[in-house]
Amino acid sequence: MLASIPLPARLLGLAGLVPFWACAAAVVFGDDAWASSALFAQVAYGALILTFLGGVHWGIALRAGSTPSWGRLGWGVTPSLVGWGALLMPPAQGLGLLAAGLAIALAVDLETLKEPTAPGWYARLRRFLTTGALASLLVALFGR
Repeated sequence: MLASIPLPARLLGLAGLVPFWACAAAVVFGDDAWASSALFAQVAYGALILTFLGGVHWGIALRAGSTPSWGRLGWGVTPSLVGWGALLMPPAQGLGLLAAGLAIALAVDLETLKEPTAPGWYARLRRFLTTGALASLLVALFGR
């Protein structure tokens, strides 16, 4: 499944899961102080990743060469606002908001990717990475 994804995208994408899972492990196995710090770190990292996913839409809009649409650019900033909101919440609620944000971002991306705006392998990579990130958030949320 992942073998057809170009090596740089595959390795960098998989490396992006490491902080999600390191934080989840620290929440589950760490003492209270470690768990508390790891929970916040996971929310912060998730917010950054959401921002990155929104930025992809700006990149698509800029690459298209035409006048960018309000919808594409508006969606592009939405994940950042969701991530920021997650940072302002207590960590457990922030994880829930991030999980919803990641799931919605994937749904939007899969719909967007029906257009010829991204390589075919990108959808496979997004599904895999989002599944891994969501699983780590759930482990941190319910694993303590």
